[in-house]
Amino acid sequence: MTTDARRAQLRDNLNRTREALAAACADAGRDPASVRLIAVTKTFPAADAAALAELGQRDLGENRDQEAAPKAADLAARGLDPVWHFVGQLQRNKARSVAGYAHWVHSVDRARLVDALEGAAASSGRDRNLNALIQVSLDGDTSRGGVPVAEVEPLAERIAAARHLDLKGVMAVAPLGWEPARAFALLRECSEAVRRVDPAATEVSAGMSGDFREAVACGATMVRLGRNVLGERESMA
Repeated sequence: MTTDARRAQLRDNLNRTREALAAACADAGRDPASVRLIAVTKTFPAADAAALAELGQRDLGENRDQEAAPKAADLAARGLDPVWHFVGQLQRNKARSVAGYAHWVHSVDRARLVDALEGAAASSGRDRNLNALIQVSLDGDTSRGGVPVAEVEPLAERIAAARHLDLKGVMAVAPLGWEPARAFALLRECSEAVRRVDPAATEVSAGMSGDFREAVACGATMVRLGRNVLGERESMA
């Protein structure tokens, strides 16, 4: 596909996605401005991410540092400065790299990662704190990432105490086999627990291509959409 044709495709997909998100907000009686669209560009080339940024898509998401870091550098070299959201499971040894380009980390799920990100953010030389969301394992299966529900509030306190991290809220993926509404209702309860630690930590990152409407109905403030905007992705080795 030519560059012009791909750009036109992305523009059309982006417009349709924004319309669908606005419709979900309308159905939920919410202002569309209260829900942020994060276009997840994982497995797609930097050229696609750049085209989206040029089309006015401010928030871009990635879930693997080995792909995200060079992509962020590529866009910076083009003079583009999107808001990067790291949405995948994060190893502590990648904290320094991620803190160098990401504005948001959605997958903070353990105290040792909090400490690693705090140290990385402190030494990054950037003039802003790193925004942190607690990833919650709604069904308690932490092998896929996330902190158990019962441990959300203590982890929130750990983040709130960090000088170079800003506690912003919660994130989750609906567990396999769960009705999305059930999952996101539980995440809303977790959000309330975090807000007991910091009333300003109101962000709720929830909802992907198949369940963002239910997430919006349950109060999501960020939805993470990939194929809606970019099309079907090829699997990565």
